[in-house]
Amino acid sequence: MKENSGADLWRKAKKMIPGGNQLLSKRSEQFLPDYWPAYYRKAKGVEVWDLDNNHYIDMSIMGIGACPLGYADPDVDAAVKSRIDNGSMCTLNSPEEVELAEKLIRLHPWAEQVRYARCGGEAMTIAVRIARAHTKKDTVAFCGYHGWHDWYLAANLADDSNLDGHLLPGLAPTGVPRGLKGTSMPFQYNHAEEIAAIAEKQEGKLAAIVLEPTRDHEPSAGFLQAVQKIAKENDAVLIVDEVSSGFRLMTGGAHLLYGLKPDIAVFAKAMSNGYPMAAIIGNEEVMRSAQDTFISSTYWTEGIGPVAALATIEKYEQCNVPDHLVKNGIAVQKGWIRAADEEELEIEVGGSPPLSHFAIKDEQGFAAHTLYTQIMLEKGFLAGKSFYASYTHNEEHINAYLGATRDAFKKIVQGFNNEDLIHMLKGPVANPGFHRLT
Repeated sequence: MKENSGADLWRKAKKMIPGGNQLLSKRSEQFLPDYWPAYYRKAKGVEVWDLDNNHYIDMSIMGIGACPLGYADPDVDAAVKSRIDNGSMCTLNSPEEVELAEKLIRLHPWAEQVRYARCGGEAMTIAVRIARAHTKKDTVAFCGYHGWHDWYLAANLADDSNLDGHLLPGLAPTGVPRGLKGTSMPFQYNHAEEIAAIAEKQEGKLAAIVLEPTRDHEPSAGFLQAVQKIAKENDAVLIVDEVSSGFRLMTGGAHLLYGLKPDIAVFAKAMSNGYPMAAIIGNEEVMRSAQDTFISSTYWTEGIGPVAALATIEKYEQCNVPDHLVKNGIAVQKGWIRAADEEELEIEVGGSPPLSHFAIKDEQGFAAHTLYTQIMLEKGFLAGKSFYASYTHNEEHINAYLGATRDAFKKIVQGFNNEDLIHMLKGPVANPGFHRLT
């Protein structure tokens, strides 16, 4: 590796940009403090070049899950460039909005209407706003991670003035009005009895139930159906968050695999392969309530997002991309397990195959994961605890990555045995960030 200009720029950025950047999951402290390259000069397929032209294969989170087709996909980029050449913004509307709505409704026959945004967090906020407008009620029950907005972080408001009761470590509700306390209530995935208890306590005041159809675990038998039944019995809007799960297990929403028929489903990330785009789809009865409240924004009308989404979805359908993502994810999960077994390293593997992760089960786990990232970076891989599968990952990439992983696991075990693992690190231990409620 050449000089790490990215690390220097990251230190400079933190002096001018609170937190250093705009997304917690991209902060260097999450991976390899003081040594993570931090910035890219070029990204193509699964290849990344940093500011010093060091070359890496991305076997980590692929743009935080936004690029399942790979970076700079030629088909999506060609469609976007065509729209740019013809103007990305105008006083008139982009006709691709209507075409995309037709496609999303075709993929989800239960849905009848569509609204758009440009990122997952704001799209989830729109969905909750519509649900509250429709039901004329306030309280939301949820499981999983759903963004940074007030409706969600309100669940972290503590009973005391110090706001100590953080349900998700690292997601502080400072700045969220304390008047929102009690309007968002969490329950655990696959625990239908918890949402049932919330609904009973609310006595008909529940506006919405929000959940990811799948994330770290498969739904247990009857769980999703029980949630849907509770929503119906309480006249609550059932909102499925497909921001992460959508378009990975199948073209469309993962909820279709489980026979779940929500009132609203929300998509972002994978639907447009790196270009800002989000969609809120739902049945007409609920969605028409969007007209009873004010939901409007200039850049939700630009043309690039819909064009990117159309090209991305078309490629999913033509190339059967989800099957490829699942296949790659399974190969990596099995490879992690084999490598750990060979070195007698205790790990836990989880996540749906396209969004896989592993955890080293040791009291020095954070330090071990930091060392893993350090070793893998030296071998030419961007790698951490997670692997987000891409259509551009091939067998050669995966085999080379797993070979490097075996070597990294071997060195980690040596560090454990010699009691000098912490001294093998070049810098501080990575900050684990926040943990999902699921």
